[in-house]
Amino acid sequence: MFVDQAVIRVKAGDGGDGVVSFRREKYVPAGGPDGGNGGKGGDVVLVADEGLRTLVEFRYRSHFKAENGARGGGGRKQGKSGADQMIKVPVGTIVKVDGQIIGDLTAHGQTMVVARGGRGGLGNAAFAGPTRQAPAFAQKGEAGEELVLELELKLLADVGLIGYPNVGKSSLIARISAARPKIANYPFTTIVPNLGVVALDDHTSFVVADIPGLIEGAHQGVGLGHAFLRHVERTRVLIHVLDAAALEGRDPVADFHNINEELRLYDPKLAKRPQLVAANKTDLPQAADHLPRITQSLTELGYEVFPISAATGEGVDRLIGRAAALLDEITRLEKDSTPEEENLYVFYRPSRPPSLRDFSIAKEGDVFVVEGEGFEGWLARLDLNNYETLMYIQRTLQRIGVTDALREAGAQDGDTVKVGDLEFEFLE
Repeated sequence: MFVDQAVIRVKAGDGGDGVVSFRREKYVPAGGPDGGNGGKGGDVVLVADEGLRTLVEFRYRSHFKAENGARGGGGRKQGKSGADQMIKVPVGTIVKVDGQIIGDLTAHGQTMVVARGGRGGLGNAAFAGPTRQAPAFAQKGEAGEELVLELELKLLADVGLIGYPNVGKSSLIARISAARPKIANYPFTTIVPNLGVVALDDHTSFVVADIPGLIEGAHQGVGLGHAFLRHVERTRVLIHVLDAAALEGRDPVADFHNINEELRLYDPKLAKRPQLVAANKTDLPQAADHLPRITQSLTELGYEVFPISAATGEGVDRLIGRAAALLDEITRLEKDSTPEEENLYVFYRPSRPPSLRDFSIAKEGDVFVVEGEGFEGWLARLDLNNYETLMYIQRTLQRIGVTDALREAGAQDGDTVKVGDLEFEFLE
C-alpha cells in the first residue's frame, strides 16, 4: 500500500515537578531546603529514514507521546529527564502545521524537533536566598508542547518518467533498473509511483521514478494525477515517454503538449524542467507512421527526441546516457550558482513563553488587568493555595515592575488586580 499523506498528533513530555524538602540529619541543625528540580520532558523528534518508502505506518498509529520528566527528590536530587519520542519518516517528507510548511526532511538521518518537552519545575532549594532562607514551596513541571502535524511525502528522484497511461513507463523503468512494477495493457496499471536505481557504471547512478496517472485534467484531480503530481516536483530531469505507435488511437504529439500543459497548470516551474523525449514502441510497425512527425515537431521546439523500444532495449542506453549527462550538467550549474533562497523551508523551533517583563496594564470596569503572554504559563506552575507561593508571586511582580506600573495606571489601596486567573487587592 502506498500512502503519501498522513495526519498525526504529537505530545511532548511534561516536565517533572520540583519538590519541597528540608535536610534532616543528626548533628546538622537547620540543614535548610534541599528539594531538587524536576526532570525535563522528552521531545518529539522526526527522523528521516531512507529505508521507508511510504507513510502507511501512520494509518495504524497516529498518536505519539514522549516520556514525562521525573519528579525531583530530597538531597537536591534532579529528576530524570524523559526519553525523546523518535518518529521515523521517509526521506522526502514535508511537515506542515495548519497548512504551513515548517520543515522538509530531505536526507537520511536528518532530524527535526517538532514538539519540545516541558522544563522541569524548580525545587524549593532553588528559591532559597539571603532573604528567603527556608522556602516551603516548589514549582510544577511545564507542560510539553502538543501539535497536529500534516505529513506529505514527495519522492526524491533524479529523473521522473511522465506520460499518458500505457505508453510504456513501467516497461522502461523495468528495463533500466531492478524495479519490477506491474505491467499490463489497461489504463492505470500503475497506481503507485515506482522507484528504481539506474547504474551506468561503478561511479554513475541515479534514481528514477515512474509517475503514474497523468492525463488531461490531472491538475484538477482527473484520473490519478492530483494524487501523484506532487512527486514530479522533486525530480531534476523529466523523461517524457510517448507511444510512437499510437496504439491507443491518440496523437503522440498532442499527448506531449497535453501533459506539459497539465504540468504548467499544476506548477509553472515544472513545465520548464529539463525534459527528454522517449518515443517508445519503435519495435512496432505502426511507429514508422508517426516517428518522423514526432521527431520533427518536438525537435523544432528544442527537445531532444530518442526513438526507443522498452520491450527490446533498442535505443534505451543512449537515452539513459543522455539523462545521466544532463544530471551532471545540472549538478555543476547548481554548485557554481548562488541560490536566491538558500533555505526554502524554515525548520520548526518551538518557541518558549515570552518574558514576564513583557506586560501591559488594562482596566476592565473597576479591575486592573495585568496582561502578558508569559503569566499564564508561569502561574500554572505554582501552587496558588500555598501562602509562601503567594508571597513569592507578590515579590516577583514588584521585581519586574508590575507594582510600579499599576501605581502609574492609577491603582490605589483596595483596588482589585487580576493576573491570569489570580485576583488580589492592591496595596501600596
